[in-house]
Amino acid sequence: MSAIKNNWPKLPIFKDLSPQYLDLLARTATDVACRPGELLFHEGEEADTFYVVAEGNIAIEIVTGERGPVTIQTVGAAEVLGWSWIVEPYRWHFDARATAACQLISFDATLVRKSFDEHPEFGFAMFKRFLPVIVQRMQSTRLQLLDVYHVHH
Repeated sequence: MSAIKNNWPKLPIFKDLSPQYLDLLARTATDVACRPGELLFHEGEEADTFYVVAEGNIAIEIVTGERGPVTIQTVGAAEVLGWSWIVEPYRWHFDARATAACQLISFDATLVRKSFDEHPEFGFAMFKRFLPVIVQRMQSTRLQLLDVYHVHH
């Protein structure tokens, strides 16, 4: 497996988090392997996990009536997958499907979220890190929908 597996705390999403919070994240982390075509999560299901991709690519999809699944973005090595865990009602807003064999690091988002009550500064730090991910995914969605519906922008 790539060096990301052991060096995830150095990724930009976790940059400058205190060792205490990195340790808390590490206690919730598990390795996950997925097969090509495997669905990691489905829109509307409970969002109780987030991931760092160690190897492979994950397609983030929306389902449209006429075209079926449309990939709005592909997430690859060293990128974070999943933001719905941090925003109520904690339900996935997209589908995520492996485009090839993948290795991921899965974090128990429910435990991470629960720690925010005891450590509000950790919660604030995580919100600051995930907010740009949310905005970027929404922008990608907007652009794909404009394309799907042939709107010139």
